[in-house]
Amino acid sequence: MVKPTLVLPGDTMLSADAKNVARGILRLFGRNNIWCLPEMPLRNNRRADLMGIDAKGQVVIVEIKVSRADLLGDNKWPDYLDFCDRFYWGLPPELDRSPLETEAFLPETCGVIVADGYDAEIVRPAPSHPLAAARRKVEIERLARASLRRNVMSSDPDCTTWGQS
Repeated sequence: MVKPTLVLPGDTMLSADAKNVARGILRLFGRNNIWCLPEMPLRNNRRADLMGIDAKGQVVIVEIKVSRADLLGDNKWPDYLDFCDRFYWGLPPELDRSPLETEAFLPETCGVIVADGYDAEIVRPAPSHPLAAARRKVEIERLARASLRRNVMSSDPDCTTWGQS
C-alpha cells in the first residue's frame, strides 16, 4: 500500500517523509481544533514546518525531523520559541527520540509528537510558555494573512506575485 502524501501549496521544503509526518500531525490537531499552516515564515527569517492556533488562541509551532542527522544537526530550533506559546517536535515512529530527552533539547520546554501519514500521538505534551499578548496578536494576524493569501493563490494562480512583502 502506498502511503498518502500531504499536498502543500506552492513550493515546499518538506521531504516526502516529512510531509507524511505533517499530515498525521495535521489530522491529530484538526480533531483537537488546532488549525495549522505548513511552511510558515517567521519574522526572524526562519520557517516553521507547522504553525497554528488552538481553540484558546495560543500559537503552536511544530518542527518536523525525519532523520537522526537532521535532528542532531539542527541548532536553529530555539529561534522558534519566541514565536509560540507551545513548541513540539514532530517525528516519525521509527526515529530514535532519546536525544530529545537531553538538556540540549530543553525537554521541559518542548513537546513531542510521533506521526505517520495517517495519524499522530502526543507522547510528551508541550508545556505552555505564554507569549506577551501583543506578540501573540501579531503572530495570529500574520497567520491569518498568510492563510488568506494562500487561499486566494490556490483559486487564482495569477495572484501569486502579489502581496509578498
